[in-house]
Amino acid sequence: MYDFCIIGAGITGISAASVIARELDKKVIIIEKRSHIGGNCYDFYNEHDILIHKYGPHIFHTKDKKIWNYLSKFTKWIPYIHKVKVYIKGKYISFPINLNTLEELLGERFDEKKMKEWIKKEQVPIDKPSNAEEAVISRMGKFLYELFFKNYTLKQWGIDPKKLSPEVTSRIPIRFNRDDRYFDDPYQGIPKQGYTEMFNRMLSHKNIEIVLNKDYKEIIDGIKFNKMIYTGPIDYFFDYQYGHLPYRSIKFEFKTLNQEWFQPVAVVNYPNEYKFTRITEFKHLTGQKHPKTTICYEYPKDYDPQKDVPCYPLLQKEAQEIYNKYKKLTKKLKSVFFIGRLAEYRYLNMDECVKRGIEVGFS
Repeated sequence: MYDFCIIGAGITGISAASVIARELDKKVIIIEKRSHIGGNCYDFYNEHDILIHKYGPHIFHTKDKKIWNYLSKFTKWIPYIHKVKVYIKGKYISFPINLNTLEELLGERFDEKKMKEWIKKEQVPIDKPSNAEEAVISRMGKFLYELFFKNYTLKQWGIDPKKLSPEVTSRIPIRFNRDDRYFDDPYQGIPKQGYTEMFNRMLSHKNIEIVLNKDYKEIIDGIKFNKMIYTGPIDYFFDYQYGHLPYRSIKFEFKTLNQEWFQPVAVVNYPNEYKFTRITEFKHLTGQKHPKTTICYEYPKDYDPQKDVPCYPLLQKEAQEIYNKYKKLTKKLKSVFFIGRLAEYRYLNMDECVKRGIEVGFS
């Protein structure tokens, strides 16, 4: 008999299990469809003994000291400040948009005042942006939108930015200084021995049992439990009765090169040239010393529920309407908690997933 049955061993389910087992001394069983724990945060050493992230780069960052301190019980951290470059016209350009970006693009010196004046001239006055394109041009203008956002968004989502929710692009900041950090959170880092090792420690407890390589629907009838925490796709839980929720997936293509380094930073975006959206070089993230390097190309693709990993919920009005129908069904289930990226059909940062897990564990 288990106090909790948790569906999905991603970062949300793992955080919930850790709190329930340790803080509440209750018994937990976790059922995971994949062959590994960690969900999309899973990392491992490849055949060249280089630590890589299987589902693209994951950088932990948070403003919440409690979340940072909780995870710090299970890992030491590599201090890592994430910096991204964008490959435009043969040059690596600073991103998010800052003073350096304009200087590199335009070949002239900028200070805060001059940049604000330049941006103000470029901005398209739109009081309430209604889509992803308007969210950018109202803040930065068409010149920067065309260079950095338009084609990247089209590749990433397979949809014209005019048909996407404004929140797709509104999260990306613009800075009137030389701060080229991708995140400005005070707590940033990579687990020193990797995410998978951190997760193994979180799950290493007498009250936690883990079942891998199993669809929960195949075995749930034989498991006795009081409450369920469900972190999987919400449409699958309800047998797709309102249809499939749309996602974008990613094809990850890895290459190991016989050279120490490939690019200047961990992640380089390619908004205009090539079919891939970005290249990740993992040694920048992990600090690993190795004579070779492994890089990963990301090719966004339409999501096939039978064979693909759901990476990004498609932020469109029609999709939200379908989700709202499923969410209404969850209100009738008092002993099932729906939390996490797939269950809430939302893009959540890793710290938000940890917080969801911890909070539901105590509920």
